[in-house]
Amino acid sequence: MCPVLLRIFYSGLIKVQSLVIKGKMKQRKNYLTIDQLAKIPWLIHGFGLAGFSQKDFRRDSELQSFKPVEMKQEHSARVFFLDKAPFQRLSGDGLVTSVPGILLIIKTADCLPVFLIDVPNRAVAAVHCGWRSTYQKILVSAFNLMQEKIGSRPQEILAALGPCIEQGCYEVGQEVYRLFLQAGFKTEEIFSGLANKDNYYLNLREANRWLLTEVIGLRLENIFQINLCTFCQPELYSFRRNREKDKRLINFVGIKSEPAGS
Repeated sequence: MCPVLLRIFYSGLIKVQSLVIKGKMKQRKNYLTIDQLAKIPWLIHGFGLAGFSQKDFRRDSELQSFKPVEMKQEHSARVFFLDKAPFQRLSGDGLVTSVPGILLIIKTADCLPVFLIDVPNRAVAAVHCGWRSTYQKILVSAFNLMQEKIGSRPQEILAALGPCIEQGCYEVGQEVYRLFLQAGFKTEEIFSGLANKDNYYLNLREANRWLLTEVIGLRLENIFQINLCTFCQPELYSFRRNREKDKRLINFVGIKSEPAGS
């Protein structure tokens, strides 16, 4: 179990207080939102709970007008910029857009979903951060694409980190440790002592926070997260817990269209 989480349950609603980076959270229908992002009038976002699917988009008054875009996720560092909805399914792990009406989708079941929001330029990114994409620094690739296409600046970017498997439940082998070491990560900060003689515990969330703050240059106060462990939390899907390949959490972010006549 994950010892770093403070969890309170009431009336079927999950409330979480982060012990690292604070962010207030609300449960809306079958997905979670972060209060600080919900206050941005042109932004829509959510981190799905178990049972939430793309069919629910058509029943949600805020989501039904969006064009959903998902990828064939490959645990890569490949990120795409969308100036319109693509005609065919893309293969990669990150999407960036500044176009209203496109809903960027990331599917997870232990990996970390991350949203990047450029408020001045009204642009968003959705990034799938498993351990493979993380050691390849996919968040850096996503920000570089935002910078190239939109002129984003790190001090103006907000980041939202959703539920993922937490360190106390995430055992990996020495080959994973070596890849992060070779990629320049501070392994002493993201790996704990040996789970056994061959393995480590990986802090996927901290590895991506390090990329955001130390490599890209985001301000710590501009990072918000939902510290829920997918492995521990029955309201979330976990591949490591259930070994079900077809069940994934639906995470989404998009830009609302301007009302007619505005």
